[in-house]
Amino acid sequence: MASFNYTGRNASGSQVKDNIEAANADVAAEKLFKKGITPISIVEAQQGGNSAGSVDVFEFFNNGTVSLEEMIVFCRQMYALMRSGVPILRSINGMVESANSLTLKKALTDIGKQLEGGYTFSSALNNHPKIFDHLFVSLVHVGENTGQLDQAFFKLTSYLERELDTRKRIKAALRYPSMVLIAISGAMVILNIFVIPTFADMFTRLGADLPLPTQFIIASSSLFINYWHYMLLAIVMIVFMIKKSLKTEQGRYQWDRRKIKIPIIGSIIERSILARFAHSFAIVLKAGVPMTTGLTLVAEAVDNSYMQKKIAAMRQGIESGDSLLRSAVASALFTPLVLQMVAVGEETGRVDELLEEVGDYYEREVDYDLATLTARIEPLLLVVVAAMVLVLALGIFTPMWDMASAMQG
Repeated sequence: MASFNYTGRNASGSQVKDNIEAANADVAAEKLFKKGITPISIVEAQQGGNSAGSVDVFEFFNNGTVSLEEMIVFCRQMYALMRSGVPILRSINGMVESANSLTLKKALTDIGKQLEGGYTFSSALNNHPKIFDHLFVSLVHVGENTGQLDQAFFKLTSYLERELDTRKRIKAALRYPSMVLIAISGAMVILNIFVIPTFADMFTRLGADLPLPTQFIIASSSLFINYWHYMLLAIVMIVFMIKKSLKTEQGRYQWDRRKIKIPIIGSIIERSILARFAHSFAIVLKAGVPMTTGLTLVAEAVDNSYMQKKIAAMRQGIESGDSLLRSAVASALFTPLVLQMVAVGEETGRVDELLEEVGDYYEREVDYDLATLTARIEPLLLVVVAAMVLVLALGIFTPMWDMASAMQG
């Protein structure tokens, strides 16, 4: 919340000057009127530059976000408090004391102040978009209006737990291939710096005619040793340009579209996104959110601009009078089996339940793909390692065999 310096007159007509915290000048004026002060001027206080001592180091490195684990704990505790009938303001103030994350603690402190100022809970959450996304705020808003805030937090807990579990499984499946690639890269650096130059000096002193594989590995080693700083600079520049491109709408769209086409892992990414979409859509429909509004919220929760455009096209189709099934067919996102499940859901009026089954179906496919991911990547890694060993063997041992043969002859 911002800080405002104000000048006003109290009930006795005396002039008063002080400072007040509020979301904006209008809210500050409302607070002053409630205190019996008629404001004359309200000016936002100038914030001094953040000194080194005032910067939250953890918040700087996590970019103002909160981990999924912390959010799950928050939702579980809020569910328990809401179900027990504890008032929201008291619950939030209690959560400030128990929160482990400094970022979440600061956000909850601000939310508590906004609740005291007359804001609704969902509006207060909406002022912290890095922590509480649109889907989160929307479900809380629906829970507020229907008197089922405990159920809103229960659904959010289930959703976040499922998201955390998927991320952990993906990380576990990629751990072995990542370690192998790191080991290969380290071996290449050591060979280029220490091993190959030694053999190159020996071959030069002996004056042997070098075969093509030997010339190749010596040239690559010389390139690495003499121009490593230029290569490092080129890598840094490429990473910088990629990050800059991803910050643009077009660059992000192209990357999101291409990453689901990556061999082996692209299908896993796509199905994981579709599982998140199905579960999120089921949650908002169960909460009573209209289908078109729900699609808008789910598109923002998907976190993939390519998929977001597809889902937005589905929403436009429904707004034009098409059924959910026809819009889903036009999007070309779903398999025939999933489309059949959506059709049954529309016919029976149980779209939310069928979407839950669609999400479970995609999650089972992701589970299977992750379980076999390492087995599918291993042959590629073996081919890479075998190619490296073959080139090194031919490059180093072939001239040695030639020299040995010449000496025997």
